[in-house]
Amino acid sequence: MKPAPATAAELYKRLLGYATPHWRLFFLAVLAMALFAATDTGFAALMKPMLDGNFIERDPATIRYVPIVLILLFLFRGVTGFASRYIMSWIGRRVIQQIRQAVFQQMLRLPVAYYDQNPSGRMLSRITFDIEQVAEATTNAVTVLIRDSLTVMFLLAYMFWISGWLTLLFLLIGPVMILLLRKVSKRFRQLSQRIQESMGELTQFSEEVIHGQRLVKASNGERWQEAQFAEVNERNRKLHMKLAVAVGASTPVVQFIAACVLALVVYLATLESVTHEISVGSFVSFIAAMLLLLQPVKRLTNINALIQRGVAAARSIFDLLDEPGEDDRGDVQLERADGAIEFRDVSFAYDNSHTRALESVSFSIQPGQTVALVGRSGSGKSTLANLLLRFYEPDQGGIYLDGRLIDEYRLTDLRRQIAMVGQEVTLFNDTLQHNIAYAHPGQPGDNEVREAAEAAHAMEFIQQLPTGLLTRIGDRGVLLSGGQRQRIAIARAILRDAPVLVLDEATSALDSDSERLVQDALDRLTRGRTSLIIAHRLSTVVRADRILVMDQGRLVDSGTHAQLLARGGIYTDLYQLQFREPSDGEHED
Repeated sequence: MKPAPATAAELYKRLLGYATPHWRLFFLAVLAMALFAATDTGFAALMKPMLDGNFIERDPATIRYVPIVLILLFLFRGVTGFASRYIMSWIGRRVIQQIRQAVFQQMLRLPVAYYDQNPSGRMLSRITFDIEQVAEATTNAVTVLIRDSLTVMFLLAYMFWISGWLTLLFLLIGPVMILLLRKVSKRFRQLSQRIQESMGELTQFSEEVIHGQRLVKASNGERWQEAQFAEVNERNRKLHMKLAVAVGASTPVVQFIAACVLALVVYLATLESVTHEISVGSFVSFIAAMLLLLQPVKRLTNINALIQRGVAAARSIFDLLDEPGEDDRGDVQLERADGAIEFRDVSFAYDNSHTRALESVSFSIQPGQTVALVGRSGSGKSTLANLLLRFYEPDQGGIYLDGRLIDEYRLTDLRRQIAMVGQEVTLFNDTLQHNIAYAHPGQPGDNEVREAAEAAHAMEFIQQLPTGLLTRIGDRGVLLSGGQRQRIAIARAILRDAPVLVLDEATSALDSDSERLVQDALDRLTRGRTSLIIAHRLSTVVRADRILVMDQGRLVDSGTHAQLLARGGIYTDLYQLQFREPSDGEHED
């Protein structure tokens, strides 16, 4: 892992490194900026012949060519200004496209543990708000920095040519401006970073309300949510106002100092001892150059805040890009596993947890065997599935597939062997066909998708939809019921045709009718596959080849349904709790 750059200069250098492949276009943009910057000096220089030749000497040739030159000058200015801005925008948006793509790819590679510790709102803010701040720093900021710096240089050179000592007086503003810029730079950067954190908080809060809007409505939680959002929103407003104060205060101070120097120059230039050295045209041309300097100096003063925001955003983005991805250290290829699984003395604790989720768990599953994991909530059942898929790495012990440690296999090959159906089904805002075919390693045909949907009892409701498999199902499949979403997930697993199947509470949230259809589809799915079933409802595991009983992260019992009932213990307690008959004094509703 490469550490994030420590200084703003290193961050900006790394940021501009994304523009290196486009250096030819960048050179053309700089050339256009230089020509654009020269037009300001050209306009100031045009003041001398216009006044001396047109109004004082009344030279006919000057009277004829000055208007034409003026028109051509501004036409040239428009063309070069458009060219430089368009080319820089093209380079900037290409850079942003590359960075945004890199951030998205990194998000796909980051381990599950990273998502456990970082709010999704902050992640979304990085790929939206932060990257747009970088766009400002790589397009507008660079354009202003180069173009206006050149404008200042050309104008100062022309002013020196007219009167060196008057120009030196004007340059007294320079050291004062530099001191001011250094003082406010740190403040800009700190405020920008806090604003980005605040935007992440806003995004996170908004996302939670959007996805949880049914709970909010059902709980009459609108006022509470409004009050909480108002606090977050107010913090964001205050931070923006602090930045506005810093930006707004620095600009008028610089301009006031510049105005004082300008007034001094005007006063000195009009003294009788000086007026005979400079013509009226030269003096007006000098004043015009000074006035033209004010706007680029103002923009250069403001550009610091824009650059600091971009640097703060770049730091956030590069911190994400520098995060280590999933540890894909395996190099063994695996086309299709037999399905033999073994957990050997596996222990695991989640980050920032004071207790272990698993403690020395050992068991094995033979190819084609169905093994169920049962136990109270928090006993470690789902953790075992997460470790099998290498979402996390065990703290000690090893997990084996077909006799090899799973971390010896390439990560893509390992996960291709496993199909997972969980209680919370992830569906995309796309067609049913795409959602079913999502986990397939290739491009399945329409008939394959339809057969998988039929095997999962999904065609029973799909064929009733106006566009069938081509129906879009909304954000997270909101247009489908819970049972329908589960059947789509099962169809996806059937089409995937993996040798190992993990069912994590796949029927726990369904009504009786939906459970019957889903259970029948699951029975078809488990045939001929090594199946690990994590269940809360014991009715779904009674036919398992073996049942493993978990309690507080430990494997405390193992056997068939009948054997476990005969022995008594935790499994018997769980079974009686779910299936106990009413006593004589109780009556069923």
